Amino acid sequence: MQSKKTMANHSFDMLAESGEFMNLVLDNITSCVLLLDKDMRLQAFNNAIKTIFSNKTDEDLLYMLCGEAIGCAYQIEEAKDCGKTTKCCTCELRLAAFDSYLNNTTVYKQHIRRPFFNKHGEREMKDLQFSTRHFYFRKEKYIILIIDDITGKVTSPLPSE
Repeated sequence: MQSKKTMANHSFDMLAESGEFMNLVLDNITSCVLLLDKDMRLQAFNNAIKTIFSNKTDEDLLYMLCGEAIGCAYQIEEAKDCGKTTKCCTCELRLAAFDSYLNNTTVYKQHIRRPFFNKHGEREMKDLQFSTRHFYFRKEKYIILIIDDITGKVTSPLPSE
């Protein structure tokens, strides 16, 4: 009899053979899945980014800095690159991603409340739950950042900006 772990590993064997199938799976996940490099630039993402964060319609997000791609209000209001605003040094998303990259740590279901701009140019507060993890692919190290918009679903108060 196979163990549950062995069975789970085999259940995704078909994905290794089909990049198209894997892309369909990722694009149908409601969580925003971001693949970041050491500079916090988007190397890949799923369609949920445009549902949860997009502050422009039909924009090309590939290789953008994370905060710019998700419409960080601080980056837009200060007109500075992601990583160079007055709030970047305390940005939980950024700190968690760097911690995963540098220290091989995993962050699991952390909550934050932050302002973002939507595609109508309106500033709005969002409650987010996020997780990070590092991994290697073809000798390069990456961070996967998974974000869920939990605005309106939070039962305990989160700190404001």
